[in-house]
Amino acid sequence: MSRFLYSDSLDMLDPGYDFGEERHARGRTDPFNGDVFAHEFFDKPPYDGILLSYATVGHPGGPAAGGRYPLGRQMRLRREGAHRFFRFGDTPPEWMMMGDCGSLSYARDAVPRWGVGAILDFYEDCRFTHGCSLDHVIFGFDQTVPGLSGGTEQDRFRFDVTLENADAFLRGARSLSGFEPVGVVQGWSPGSMAEAARRLVAMGYGYLALGGMVPLKVPQIKLALQAVRDAAPDVRLHVLGFAKADNIQEFDGFGIDSFDTTSPVLRAFKDAKANYFLRGDDGGMEYYTAIRIPQAIVNRDLNNLSRSGLVLQEDLQIMEADALRAVRGYAAGLVGLDAAIDAVMTYADAGIDDGDARAEGARSTLPGAASRAGLRARYERTLLSRCWERCACRACSEIGVEVVLYRGRQRTQRRGFHNLETYHSLVRDLRCEAVPEAAPRHPAPLC
Repeated sequence: MSRFLYSDSLDMLDPGYDFGEERHARGRTDPFNGDVFAHEFFDKPPYDGILLSYATVGHPGGPAAGGRYPLGRQMRLRREGAHRFFRFGDTPPEWMMMGDCGSLSYARDAVPRWGVGAILDFYEDCRFTHGCSLDHVIFGFDQTVPGLSGGTEQDRFRFDVTLENADAFLRGARSLSGFEPVGVVQGWSPGSMAEAARRLVAMGYGYLALGGMVPLKVPQIKLALQAVRDAAPDVRLHVLGFAKADNIQEFDGFGIDSFDTTSPVLRAFKDAKANYFLRGDDGGMEYYTAIRIPQAIVNRDLNNLSRSGLVLQEDLQIMEADALRAVRGYAAGLVGLDAAIDAVMTYADAGIDDGDARAEGARSTLPGAASRAGLRARYERTLLSRCWERCACRACSEIGVEVVLYRGRQRTQRRGFHNLETYHSLVRDLRCEAVPEAAPRHPAPLC
């Protein structure tokens, strides 16, 4: 089994949130210490490790500091180390805590935004088990050119920079105890990626990571993987930013030891149709659309609509309450399917009068307007499936139908955590082709 790493960005939830009153747990004053990570929410972690990006965390005092971590969190992470910061207790020996430089954050820059030394310091402070070399992402991919043919001048420059940084990174990483350096492969074609892999192995790397995979289609990723695997048959492989996580079954046999993705959590709120994951009877994945019932007094689009004079705020709140009552009533067996869907769709239309000349333009600004085609049918499918009752995870067991409501961060985060748990179960069930162990002090993939 490939190890699934979650690319974390401080994703937490309030375990005591009151969904009836729409309020946080009483006495919640410090969200970081009071809220929980996914591995704390469930009895067992819904992933096999965490990937943490230097760009995501931020770097105090450096150029273009930024990052998603407040300064206090950055300092705490570096002071305590990632294992303690994320409040992991005992973890199995195959658990991975991987660092990454976050090259997508400076993809438009001529050169990487920070240096090898800064990355090594970050990895050492966080006490990661694994860390990726400093790379410069190449987005172009031409599967028709052989060897090192093709590629733009910029592609070739980034190829060279990535390898130069990898050499310096490997030399610097030798002083880090209990740490496995991972060489990042960048290229513009299968042949160039294979050559990068050969050079990284010659430097001394036993673990490689394929970068630049995010925009590629499944067939292209397979070509890149096969080329790298042919060039370096005995190394372990990681796939960075594996955006095609839904297709993980198709990659059986490529010897992928680990991969990272945020897809299960992101799709809980960013996908237009597939927000809730569920294993089907055949073991595959089913996807359901979350039902939008936004908070009328909080949602920006609805507030703008109210200020325009097309709809009264009071009417929006009445429609919101009716939709909530109907869906909850359906879940309890007290309201019929059509009545529940009618109430939801009435609120989805916000009661806009078709006779108003502004109606068409106003509807285009409503929450979820971009995915309204077939919306009623998707909502019917979600409710008819009663998918929240078919899952025994903590998120679904505790809040029931609320987990499929697209309404506020706490529901979305629980749905995301549920998706992580569901996706991890799929990964656990898959088997991959075993790869010879390249470094005895680290375990082989869980095949």
